[in-house]
Amino acid sequence: MAPFLAYEDKGTDPSRLPLVLIHGHPFDRTMWAPQIDAFAPHRRVIAPDLRGYGASPTDPAVTGFSDFARDVAALLDDLGVDAFVLAGLSMGGQIAMDCYRLFPGRVRGLVLADTFPAAETPQGVTDRHALADRLLREGLRGYADEVLDRMVAPYADARVKAHVHGMMTATSPQGAAAALRARAARPDYRELLTRVTVPALVVVGADDTYTPVRDAEAMHAALPDADLCVIEGAAHLPNLERPGEFDEALGRFLDRVGT
Repeated sequence: MAPFLAYEDKGTDPSRLPLVLIHGHPFDRTMWAPQIDAFAPHRRVIAPDLRGYGASPTDPAVTGFSDFARDVAALLDDLGVDAFVLAGLSMGGQIAMDCYRLFPGRVRGLVLADTFPAAETPQGVTDRHALADRLLREGLRGYADEVLDRMVAPYADARVKAHVHGMMTATSPQGAAAALRARAARPDYRELLTRVTVPALVVVGADDTYTPVRDAEAMHAALPDADLCVIEGAAHLPNLERPGEFDEALGRFLDRVGT
């Protein structure tokens, strides 16, 4: 199904495992621009726009959270990629966990950034459906204005703020709403993390209020073979707010995986 996804595919070194980057909500593949620039000279880097986001179509809309993971698998099949290191941030981290749930044999290293594994709470389910309804009524501009200083720290570089705000306001309300409803019903990945057999890296911005450091510490404790990196001077998007520090941690992890 998923060769229809828009994507970046840069770098061609066949001696190293590709790095696959999954963006969060409500963003697109351009959130990974610093990492594509940093790592594509040394390995293949693939960053899709998830269904309903960026340049990928909203139709057919996702109806289950695993649709995203299956889209990623189908795209990688189409690109001839069997094994890879998988990184996801926020909702993208949850999609990365679902990818590991569905096809663990393909994932050789797992990077979980500013995310959490628990299923939605009853209040969270209500809130996600309410937000989906609001986005369909109003679009994303008001929401983007409200949450910008949580997505990135209030002290973040103005250019980073503009990029993040632009991604949010460009997102399709239909795509974002469908994802919110699917995300409300996603499974609980906490037990899955205890069974991950590949090296993992947990990254979090020190000032992240969506997925605070304590959530990252809990994931780190649950994973059998994981490193933890807390990035100072960043909130929910440390890969954009502090790309140097993020890329350094990711590079060390790739070296540890041996790819």
